[in-house]
Order: sequence, then C-alpha cells, then structure tokens
Amino acid sequence: MRALLISTYDLGRQPFGLASPAAWLRKGGVEVECVDTSRDPLRDDRIAAASLVAFYLPMHTATRLALPLIDHVRRVNPSARLCAYGLYAPLNAHWLRARGVTDIVGPEAEAELVDIATGRSPRPSVPPPDLPRLQFVRPDRVGLPPPSRYASLRMPDGTRRTIGSTDASRGCKHLCRHCPIVPVYRGRFRIVPIDVVIEDIRAQVASGVEHLSFGDPDFLNGPTHARRLVEQVARSFPGLSYDVTTKIEHLLRHVDMIPVLRDTGCLFVTSAVESIDDVVLGKLRKGHTREDFIRAVALCRDAGLTLAPTFIPFTPWTTLDGYLDLLDLLERLTLVEHVAPIQLGIRLLITAESPLLELPDIRRSVTEFDHGSLSWPWCHPDPRVDALQEQVMQIVRAGTDRPRAEAFEAIAALARARAGFPPASARAAAAPVPYVSEPWYCCAEPMETV
Repeated sequence: MRALLISTYDLGRQPFGLASPAAWLRKGGVEVECVDTSRDPLRDDRIAAASLVAFYLPMHTATRLALPLIDHVRRVNPSARLCAYGLYAPLNAHWLRARGVTDIVGPEAEAELVDIATGRSPRPSVPPPDLPRLQFVRPDRVGLPPPSRYASLRMPDGTRRTIGSTDASRGCKHLCRHCPIVPVYRGRFRIVPIDVVIEDIRAQVASGVEHLSFGDPDFLNGPTHARRLVEQVARSFPGLSYDVTTKIEHLLRHVDMIPVLRDTGCLFVTSAVESIDDVVLGKLRKGHTREDFIRAVALCRDAGLTLAPTFIPFTPWTTLDGYLDLLDLLERLTLVEHVAPIQLGIRLLITAESPLLELPDIRRSVTEFDHGSLSWPWCHPDPRVDALQEQVMQIVRAGTDRPRAEAFEAIAALARARAGFPPASARAAAAPVPYVSEPWYCCAEPMETV
C-alpha cells in the first residue's frame, strides 16, 4: 500500500497535518509520500503510484484549493481511494463526497488513516460521533520541503529567522460562534504529551529552525501543560524563540503566564480580538470586551511581550463609525506595527455548519449557500460598508511589502474619506515588532489572491 498525503495551504508553515499522519502510517508499514502544493507541484507519477490519496483540509482556503486537485487525481488515478481529513473535512462532507471522496475523517485522523490504508476499514469512513483519544507519536517530516522554504520571522533589526511549527494541543474548550473548530470539537481539546512535542522540536532545530510557532488554536487551554512545556523548551533549546496564540480572556485569567512566556523565549502572542465593539463581541461569543482588550495590551506591554491582535472588522454589524473607531484605537494604543494590514480588510466567513446561523440577523443577511465558495454569502445592509471592505483589500493587495504604517495610513485616509471626514494628522512612528512574513488569518472569506 502506498499513501499520498497532500496539503494545499497551511498558513505558510510546514504542514503538521502531513507530518503527524505520515509517522503513524510509516509505523504501520505503509509507504508514504507527502506533497505540499503550496511549495511544490503535484506530479502525475506520484498520483498514479498511490493506492490511497488523502487531502489534509485544516482551513477554508485549503479546502477550496483542494477542489481542482481532487478532480485531477480522479482523472489520473481513478482506482485510488480518496480521503479527506482535518477540521474542514467533516464540515464539507457533502461537497467532498460529490467530488468522489469516499472517506471523510475529522482532525483526530491518524489512527483512522492507518486503518484505511491497511484495509482494516474497508467501507467508506465517516467521522465518529465522538472524537477519538489518540496516543500521539513524534511527527515524521521526511519528504517535506525544508523549513527554509516556508514563511520566515522578520525581526525589528531586519534580520530573518527560519520558522518551524508544532502543536502542543488540538481543539478548543471555547464556543466562539464564528470559529470553525466549534462544530467539530464542541468545546473539547486534546493535549499532546510534552515528550512528543519536545522530540518534534528537537528534530526541527536540527534542520535549522530558529523560531517555533505553536499552531494550537489556543495555547492556554491547558495552562499547566503550557507552562511545563515552555519551561522545558527553554531548558532544552536555549536561544530558540517562539510564538503562541491565545484568547484575550486567557491572558487576563492567567496573568502569571505572561512573564513566563516572556522569560522562556516567547517573542509575541497572537490573539483573535476580532472586534472592539462589545455588541459584536457578544454576537461572536468571544468572552472578552473592549476594555478587556485594552487591559491585555497594557499587561503585555508592561511585561515586554508583544501582543499581535487579529480582527474581523467587516461583519453584518460593522458601521463606518465603528471601523474608524477601530483604527483610532489601534493608533492610540500604538498597535499599528503590531497589526498586519490584511487584518483591517477581513470579512466574516460563515461556513456550512457555523453557529452564527443561530442568530436571526445573520439568517436575514445570508443568501443561498454557495457551493463554489463553501460558505454562506452575505450582504451588509449599508452598501458603503461592503464597498469600503473591497477598497481596503485593494490597498492590501497593492502593497504586500510596504511598511505596515504606510498601509495603515492609506486605509485610514480611505475610511475617513468614505465617512465624510478629512484626513487625520500623522502620529509619531512606532518601533517595529517581530512578525511572520506570511500573514496569519482565519475565519475570513476567501482571499486566495492576497
């Protein structure tokens, strides 16, 4: 049996979702090839040689990019068994089956993939009603492009660091309405043993990794586990820097972790703030308020830890005044350099089984489900807001390498003009911060051209 594992997009990182199942499959006696089509073309000879072709679908963009590849694989090797796994596989099961995918596996996929590849699961697989609890093993990254071919860390002094990535946990215990994790994990999360994580990091450091991005949806879902892990990372790999993602709510609840993160090499914390409007935050069920965000900014700044907030500024509840308020607050908090310009143009994604559909105003905003975009399209009641979002994205696309402050000024001038206000006076430039060369974003409508 030969298995071909395919990733189409994973935020500019070497796909953990190929390396982990590859380890399980090889341990089970299966010959494995891994292809990351964001870095290498998918060759027909690899397709033709495979008995099982499995697509890793961790996010919306990756799923849409897989569509033409699924069709191509069926043409080249019609006898291959097709599988889709990852967070977005069960969310789009109907669409995937219509494309000829016979096996749909969720994000806790490794054991099931082994059963499929070795014939222990002869019938088409469907996600089990409950998530399995796996005995994790160290990922096997053999055959993947080296870390140097992926996104890099840009430091304030202009130097770059090679980035690796790993997961210390999966899933999330929170129930944010817009999050694609919720329909699959339903408030559950899984801890990866520290020894497994450390061995994966060790292998990546040996391959030249200088900075590590933890891909956990929320690194502080298990704060005790997180503390033990980062303290072990600091002892085992002095000089290795890292970044994590966590909720504003967790930064406030686990304030004692902020200096721990700083002292163990954390360069920045990404947090999905999403909005500064308390009404919108309530709709999204985020668990924090505008004032909570401001407090978290102060706590991180006082500790010398960079906070990198992300946003979904365009929702059915956005107003022109509210958008200007966001830009003004980012300036007042000296966060312009902390925010990638794309974060100012993101439009809310409403997926097939999104809990957002529970809200009457969302149901009134959406049109028919679009099978091409795998989402519920929606229109803002104020067409000026939709027009502004399109124009903001034009600025983002036109200047992907321009300084963040310049892009921000252009966006702010546009927004003020659309709201009927004159340009604001320029503010003093802030110091640059570390950031990843490929922007991080999620819960966003399709943006493959960015």
